[in-house]
Amino acid sequence: MITGKPMLRWAGLLAATLFFTCAHAADLKVGVSSSLSGPLSALGIPYEKGIRAALAHQPEVAGRKVQLIVLDDASDPTTAARNARKLVGEDKVDVLIGTSGVPGSLAMASVARELQVPLISPTPFNLPPADSDWTVTVSQAFPVMVSAVVERMKKSGVKSVAYIGFSDALGDLAYDSLVKSADAAGIKVVGNERYGRTDASVAGQVLKIMAARPDAVFAGNSGSPGALPYLALKDRGYRGQIYGSHGLINVDFVRVAASAADGLMVPSGPVMVADELPAGNPAREPAQAFRSTYKRLHGALPEDAFSAYTFDAWLLFASAAARVDAKVQPGTPGFRVALRDAIVNTKALAGANGTYNFRPGQAYGLEQPSVVVIRLDKGAWRLVP
Repeated sequence: MITGKPMLRWAGLLAATLFFTCAHAADLKVGVSSSLSGPLSALGIPYEKGIRAALAHQPEVAGRKVQLIVLDDASDPTTAARNARKLVGEDKVDVLIGTSGVPGSLAMASVARELQVPLISPTPFNLPPADSDWTVTVSQAFPVMVSAVVERMKKSGVKSVAYIGFSDALGDLAYDSLVKSADAAGIKVVGNERYGRTDASVAGQVLKIMAARPDAVFAGNSGSPGALPYLALKDRGYRGQIYGSHGLINVDFVRVAASAADGLMVPSGPVMVADELPAGNPAREPAQAFRSTYKRLHGALPEDAFSAYTFDAWLLFASAAARVDAKVQPGTPGFRVALRDAIVNTKALAGANGTYNFRPGQAYGLEQPSVVVIRLDKGAWRLVP
């Protein structure tokens, strides 16, 4: 039996142990899988930089420290799913964020549903209904973004457009969005050419496009592999208008495409023109906060459209986590359920890319995003009036 001073010392040690154990248990954990290598790294690296800026901007939520764990999935969907399992099973994260491509995001969504942990994706996708209970995306819906480009085509007098895109889920999503919007605008889609992300040439596909003589070409791709069609079109002397998706707004694409992409028009969220937003725009303050924090952390302003998505993913997570009952401890199944419920019921959350309003069973929160069209002019993105 312990008595006297030894007992007091023992009680003190026990109290200290319990204190530090509880403090550790109260920490929030965010697990990120991003493509820091491989063909999707032009997206994955900005995603990682954006999440680092978000942590610097808001390192605590409701008095709880946030721990960030980032893993590289090497642009591979199987690795993305494996990362998700590790982050949940071994690291006990409260929320998943990722990844850089549609196939990988869909793989993570399946794991999120199976393990019942919320997933916030920076990537747009068509999510199977079976996986919709645990996953949301902070990206704009592809049809909304593509419709803004098609509207620009119509204003420019385009009557026919050829399509070339990735031979994967992203390519399908972009093509389906283009067909729907073009049909409504009276524009004929005259081709549907595809290529792999790791292909070295699209010469055959571009020859077919040239034979169709379209007024414009729209590419459904992203990152540095997205430059391939524009390089081939320039080599073949194509002089029509060129369009693409917001997946091309990154430094690597601009570097690889060079002058072949001059005049390219793509849709963008308001973050790319943050300084031009009016004072009353709800995206102005978070967009400027993102840009200033990013510059302080990384030494330069962001030159891509991707890093802001993971910044917004963090804002969504933080807003939801702050609304979870303080009695529910992080790292538990109960906290994950409560966090998921808070995420899908988020209303009027101002982010760098617009205002988020979610509903249960609906993956997209930017229902009516502020979409602008920007043009690449000698290596710099400019707002199209």
